[in-house]
Amino acid sequence: MSDTILLRREGALARVTLNRPASLNAVDFEMATRWKQVAHEVTADTSVRAIVLDAAGPAFCAGGDVVAMASAAADGTWITELAAVIHDGIRALVGSDVPIVAAATGAVAGGGLGLLLTADDIVVSPDATFASKYAAVGLTPDLGVSTLLPAAIGQRRALRMLLRDETVDAATALEWGLVTEIAADPGARAAEVAAGWLAGATAAFGQAKRLVRSGAGRSFPDNLDDEARTIGAAFDTADARARVAAFAARAGSKERS
Repeated sequence: MSDTILLRREGALARVTLNRPASLNAVDFEMATRWKQVAHEVTADTSVRAIVLDAAGPAFCAGGDVVAMASAAADGTWITELAAVIHDGIRALVGSDVPIVAAATGAVAGGGLGLLLTADDIVVSPDATFASKYAAVGLTPDLGVSTLLPAAIGQRRALRMLLRDETVDAATALEWGLVTEIAADPGARAAEVAAGWLAGATAAFGQAKRLVRSGAGRSFPDNLDDEARTIGAAFDTADARARVAAFAARAGSKERS
């Protein structure tokens, strides 16, 4: 089994770690295949209630492995197949009902933006940087960047990053909504976020993530129908009934006092 991406279980938490630090976690075909495998494994396992996505080494992900792309064996068909494999894993993660928090340090470039944006909550170090870099090698966005990036920061800012090839620092990324927060130790903070999900109504958090993620690609009436079904199903769970009863009891106590 490939060690280009590590998967560790800590109870209901799955920790997914990009693990090609010598290449700044740039994605080659082996890593792409492992990404797809891990994505399907963690999203199909109903015992997984939260995911932490992080990376080994000084950078989160430099995008595609340009050295591998430049090899004599690589051509447009190979690049398309590589992207399709990674896209399969991205679809599984983004479309799942498991909340994901990412911890990133250093550079996030090219397709690395797409991998990062599979996360629903993103914690980065003060030195983190974000850049497209596609045009620098004459290529176009992949790994969901053309969809996930404008969804996060708006179309105008996404086009600015893609067409001007600007590097955005952590403070700007926070202001734009590309990341959720900046922390001196992103890994520790991401673990806290995941622990908060696991200590709370984890199923409700996961369904809220699914509704928001899927809503952008559907009509408003379809979204309303899904919301109605989802909240009804949630209300019938033991966890929700206990939490609703406890809330009602606290509210009643305040009214009587």
